[in-house]
Amino acid sequence: MSARNIPTTKAAKPIPADKRQNSERLTTILIAPHVSEKAARVGEKANQYVFRVRTDSTKQEIRAAVELMFDVAVEGVQVVNCEGKAKRFGRFTGRRNDWKKAYVSLKQGQTIDFAGVAKP
Repeated sequence: MSARNIPTTKAAKPIPADKRQNSERLTTILIAPHVSEKAARVGEKANQYVFRVRTDSTKQEIRAAVELMFDVAVEGVQVVNCEGKAKRFGRFTGRRNDWKKAYVSLKQGQTIDFAGVAKP
């Protein structure tokens, strides 16, 4: 058997210490729920919730943060990077910050109650 036929495997990159999933970082991943007509529509149809998240967060971190904060089972996460708009302030041009939006799909029968009101 020659050396060419031996399969090689890539070594996994170690996760940097600042990116490891600890509960302190996970509590800062989710910034706020994103409220819009589209978010309401996908929430009703596909049992998805839309969140505004940190720009340096990953899908795995978003999944872990939602499961930690709301005690639900997450089925999947889709992420959208939104570019900030160019704006004018009189004669000066400016730019809003870029931001990231996450569509979180929950498993069947799971829901998130944002109001925090206990149901009788």
